[in-house]
Amino acid sequence: MSFTHSLTPPPLHGFRGDATPPPPGRPRGLTVAVSRESGARGNSIARRVGRQLGWQVFDQEMLGYLTQDEAARREALADVPADARAWADALADQLLRTRTAVSPDLAEFVRLVFALAARGEVVLVGRGGGVLLPADSTLNVRVIAPPAERVAYMSQWLRLPIPEAAAEVAARDRVRAELHQALTDRDPADLTQYDLVLNSGRLGEAATADLIAAAVKAKHLPETAADDYPTEPV
Repeated sequence: MSFTHSLTPPPLHGFRGDATPPPPGRPRGLTVAVSRESGARGNSIARRVGRQLGWQVFDQEMLGYLTQDEAARREALADVPADARAWADALADQLLRTRTAVSPDLAEFVRLVFALAARGEVVLVGRGGGVLLPADSTLNVRVIAPPAERVAYMSQWLRLPIPEAAAEVAARDRVRAELHQALTDRDPADLTQYDLVLNSGRLGEAATADLIAAAVKAKHLPETAADDYPTEPV
């Protein structure tokens, strides 16, 4: 499913349009959201980042488990302060009001992503986390790699012949793009929405993780949610 909006004229210099007021509260810390091409080793890189920073990593399997298991979800979110929970609820409500075709299961997942971001100091892998969360409290990373390397990695990992691995890579990329488009109007291939775009095929896992961790240390959580709304023309 996809959601589109009509194009509007560019704003006048110094005018930011009818900006939505920032939600109450704030997250407890930054979040790293790792978007990845299939076979680009995004999961392995995310785990390296988590170890470097001492942050918990939530991959697709863990996110699915928390969505289904209420007790585990409560435990994971038990230490989230009330003001951070208010921040997460307000942002989730705001998004879901504009995505009326989203299924109940996907809506529950959206709320989970915001709640984990409110907890702060977490690494979210895939599932559209980077397109859901606000830019001021999120390091949004895209991990890419050359197609031939991605297919070779998938062939080795799943023990598939190269033609079948190529089909698997294409299928997984397609599913991820469909989820991305269900949650936002932007194409995942639009690289301007990411803070970092890193080629793991050239850099390798270790260097890619090092660069992400360095970017986290350079990016600071704003003092208030309103810091994302500049008071001077840009």
